[in-house]
Parts: sequence; C-alpha cells; structure tokens
Amino acid sequence: MTGLSKVESFLIDLGFSFQEASPNTFIVDEPERGLPGIAITFDDPIVIVRARVMDVPKGDNLDLFETLLRFNAEDMVHGAYGIEGSEIVLIDSLEYATMDKNEFEAALDSIGLALSRHYPVLGKYRG
Repeated sequence: MTGLSKVESFLIDLGFSFQEASPNTFIVDEPERGLPGIAITFDDPIVIVRARVMDVPKGDNLDLFETLLRFNAEDMVHGAYGIEGSEIVLIDSLEYATMDKNEFEAALDSIGLALSRHYPVLGKYRG
C-alpha cells in the first residue's frame, strides 16, 4: 500500500468515521470515543496523529507548562503535549513503512485516553 491507503484501510477496519480533509489528511471526529477532531496526516515517511487541546492562555503559564511536561514524563503511553503556534496540541508519530493496525489503534487509543484523563486538570487553565 502507498500513501494514505494504509491509514484509510485501518480507519475503516477499526470502525472510525472520518473525512478526507486533503489528499494527505483525514479527520476523525468521534467525541464519544474520546477523539474529537483528530487530524491524521501522512508526511512521508511518518504518519502524524494530532489533537488540538486548547489555546495557550494569556499570561503566566509556568504551572500549565510544568503540568504538561509532567504528563509527558509520567502519564503518556504514546505521544506528547506540545505547542504549535498559539495552540497546545497532543501529537504522536508513527513510521508509515512499519506501522501496523495494532500500533495505529494504540496511538489513537492513547490520545483519547490522555484527553479524557487530562481534560479535568487542563480545564482549569482555560481562559
């Protein structure tokens, strides 16, 4: 398989509803499965799974950034929190050539779990 066909096949096999946002990106929007607006992009040689978490709040964010770093170190199975522009994102990457369906599913499950577990903590930092 080439391009996104492997990703598309995995999404179908796993029963996810999705939309093609561009030739290289799918959007999974299944809040009931803990995956609200997840972007899955093929950027050879990797597949990037990205979830927008929240805007970076204005002001002093030392406590928020420390919390995110602690989540990365202590409570993440796959992926990590980061800052992209003015947004806090949760991102994971997989090597396309060796990625199998179980690894792909684990990355999505990990992001869904992290979002659901961390949302109550991160919610206090929203503006």
